[in-house]
Amino acid sequence: MNRREIIETNRLILREMDENDIPSLKDILQDDKVMYAYGHSFTDADVDEWLHRQMERYEMWGFGLWAMVLKSSGVMIGQAGLAMQPCEEREVLEIGYLLNKTYWHRGYAREAAAACREYAFGTLGADEVCTIIREDNTASIKVAESIGMKKRKKFMAQSRYYRGSIPHLLYSIARTQQYRI
Repeated sequence: MNRREIIETNRLILREMDENDIPSLKDILQDDKVMYAYGHSFTDADVDEWLHRQMERYEMWGFGLWAMVLKSSGVMIGQAGLAMQPCEEREVLEIGYLLNKTYWHRGYAREAAAACREYAFGTLGADEVCTIIREDNTASIKVAESIGMKKRKKFMAQSRYYRGSIPHLLYSIARTQQYRI
């Protein structure tokens, strides 16, 4: 299977996911604590659909959510990347990230999100990159703010994964803004 590396940081490699990543994805997507922002954990069928959606995104856009792999061990600890996401009446280029809870609070989400921001601006030539965060997800809010994003608005988000509409915040940063690396 093709595991094309996309981004390398000090501690991480972000690479395309494939079928071999299903066990690691299940560890993440089937954990209620990790998936609280979605309101439920995923079934096996949901995990398969999630992986195949990312693989379709790689083909369609050249990006999606990628496996977040520790360089030191080769272990997949999460996923991070870019996707086009609906935000009210438009689609936005969004940075997304989810980590296995064993690896929380070590700066990996921030490191991956900053690398995705740079990829969006440098490689994709995006003018703006966003993240859509459930309004009570303080950890993700801190990650967004740490990479220079600012809160733009509050809105009700709907998704095939949410049960109903859930209040979310839109954070963004423009290429022309000053930001920390």
